[in-house]
Amino acid sequence: MATLRVVLDTNVLLSGIAYPASVPGKILAAWRHGSVEVVLCTHILEELRRVLPRLKPRHGLNPAEIEDFVDILAIQAELIEPLPDVEPSLRDADDQPVLGALLAARKTSGADYLITGDKDLLALAARYSIVTPAQFWEAHAGL
Repeated sequence: MATLRVVLDTNVLLSGIAYPASVPGKILAAWRHGSVEVVLCTHILEELRRVLPRLKPRHGLNPAEIEDFVDILAIQAELIEPLPDVEPSLRDADDQPVLGALLAARKTSGADYLITGDKDLLALAARYSIVTPAQFWEAHAGL
């Protein structure tokens, strides 16, 4: 069976880092073990860089360690250029690059899912392969 390829939204990365025993944490562990391949875009990495300092009580990383951590994620993931402004009905314009990353990844290297907890993105799940971490984990728990 081919390895699943997924785009992880920032909120899934943050939850997985802050709560390793959570479902997002299990998805990150599956990535570390090579069970899933992750596709990211610069927008997601920059958002992670901005928000991670606020979660310092959970992860304990100092600013230099956060920079190193995000750089490592950038190396381990496939970085993709999102398709621009792909969905006019998307309620939050800041989510366009995340959806654009899914569509670019599907077009070029084949991505199976966008995994997110973002309600604005999940509202489009009927049209795109967008799932919550729990839905993904339930469908692919054997990873």
